[in-house]
Order: sequence, then structure tokens, then C-alpha cells
Amino acid sequence: MFALVADVERYPEFVPLCESLRVVGRRQEEARETITAAMTVAYKPLRETFTSRVMLEPAASRIQVNYIDGPFRYLENIWTFRAVSETACEVGFSLSYEFKSRMLQAVMGAVFDRAFRKFADAFEARADAVYGRPGTAPRPAV
Repeated sequence: MFALVADVERYPEFVPLCESLRVVGRRQEEARETITAAMTVAYKPLRETFTSRVMLEPAASRIQVNYIDGPFRYLENIWTFRAVSETACEVGFSLSYEFKSRMLQAVMGAVFDRAFRKFADAFEARADAVYGRPGTAPRPAV
């Protein structure tokens, strides 16, 4: 699951509201890789692009995303992974954000809240597509 979440370039294929994602930088430092990515989210006629720093820490089973630039006052999310068996893991996901503009918050806030609630389902469906469920053959990646 860590690899699936770390594969940010594939997000437009399955993450709610993610229209596009472009990696603008990548740096390896000891046990951590840092990716700088610009993601465009869209809902009907609204489109916003924001840039984040994604810190991949496989040894700690942790991915931390910090906001750099865009329509938010702040945005941070953290993924944690804990193996519970050879074929399953527990995934933790926390998210905190606030838009800079009150108008954008009023328009997009509810949409973002609903989309972020669907993140877990989107990643679980992606894991099923890529790896299959325990006891079943994996399906071809989409």
C-alpha cells in the first residue's frame, strides 16, 4: 500500500477531483525521498492548482504531504501503514486544510470534504485493481 500511495503520478487515474498531477522535483536524501508535485483539482467549472511537498519514508512506513503554494492557507496530510498480516495492512490517513479565500471555502469546502471522505474508498479500489484481494488473482492495472 505504501508503494500505491507513493505513486503520485497515477493519482489522476483514480483519486476523486484530481484532474492532473505533475512532478516538478524529486530528491533522494538518505532514507527519505521528497517529491514536489503540482496537482490540479477540478469540480464542474472550478479548477485550482496547488503545489505540495511529499516526503516518502518507507522505513517509517509514513508519507507526509506539506502544502507549498496554491489556494489554501494550509494543507497537511499524513499516511501511516502498519502490517497486520502478510497480505493486509492498516492504513492511517489524516488531513487538515483551510482555503485562503472565504468565498472559495464556501464554494469548494463541502465538495472537498465529500471528496476527501471518498479517498479511502478510491485507494482501496485501486489496491484491489493492482494487487487483488487476498485469495483472488490481481486484476490488470488500469
